[in-house]
Amino acid sequence: MADEEKRDDAKVPVLPRIIVAAVAVIAIIFVFLYPDQSYLWVKALHVVAVISWMAGMLYLPRLFVYHCAAEPGSAQSETFKVMENRLLKAIVNPAMGVTWLAGLWLAWHTAAYQDGWFHVKFLAVLLLSGLHGFFTKSVRLFAADKNEKSQRFWRMMNEVPALLMVVIVIMVIIRPF
Repeated sequence: MADEEKRDDAKVPVLPRIIVAAVAVIAIIFVFLYPDQSYLWVKALHVVAVISWMAGMLYLPRLFVYHCAAEPGSAQSETFKVMENRLLKAIVNPAMGVTWLAGLWLAWHTAAYQDGWFHVKFLAVLLLSGLHGFFTKSVRLFAADKNEKSQRFWRMMNEVPALLMVVIVIMVIIRPF
């Protein structure tokens, strides 16, 4: 089993990681070359990372729904294991890290942490991060054929990132308080 996991890890596509790293490096370079525009570059990096993170957070539970229908040990189940692992390691994890780093810099740079809307947004991001951790654990459980959740559960969980995203977007755009 450990050898299979190592082989799966080796197959994780590096292109998404390279793209996220390249955008981050470009943003960092521009922050130092053009400090007057640093806010816009970090904000752009943050938006790209958030989009990537949300794409993975919306797709991963959908994979779990389909994985539930696959017979443990079947070729289909093994394919889902690879897909879930690659999505998590190549896209979701790096995107979450960049989202947090850029977001914290933006909050500090703009002093948004003093505003009420930011507190609600921050709470929603913390909940989304906790959900990310739950999905990470679930990938491991599916990989070990130990999932105990139903398709219905995963269908409902598929909606949670979307609801948190709505709260976050409303707080950032509308800033109701």
